[in-house]
Amino acid sequence: MNALDDYGVSIRFLEPTEVPAAFPLVQQLRSHLDLAEFTARVSRQEAIGYRLVGAFRDGVMVAVMGMRKVETLARGAHLHIDDLVVDEKERGRGIGVGLLTFAEAHARKEHLVAIFLDSRTEVISFYEKRGYAAHSALLMRKRL
Repeated sequence: MNALDDYGVSIRFLEPTEVPAAFPLVQQLRSHLDLAEFTARVSRQEAIGYRLVGAFRDGVMVAVMGMRKVETLARGAHLHIDDLVVDEKERGRGIGVGLLTFAEAHARKEHLVAIFLDSRTEVISFYEKRGYAAHSALLMRKRL
């Protein structure tokens, strides 16, 4: 049971057959993807432990989050959250908090000691209010 049950929202891992239904939500954040590329990328990432989590209100998916266990020399074993997206019409109702709570409980169950995620500037305060802080490592990228 999760804290959002009283609001008619349940959170759980998606079944493989539900992945395409997550696409309209992910597209709100990743508009460059089409359905075929989205499902292909999810399929490739699932091979290395990636899981999609959905939040459902009355049987309709209203939010989605990707997450995966990662281990690096610098950070050790941790959970990485990818693409937490709450439908525009559902924002501000605690669903994003519910997804983070789900991820944190999963990380604890897996004996992981940290969660990392990438954030857009406009939602940094959402994460900071929940105890997340900027990491000292600077992300670098080179397009090839």
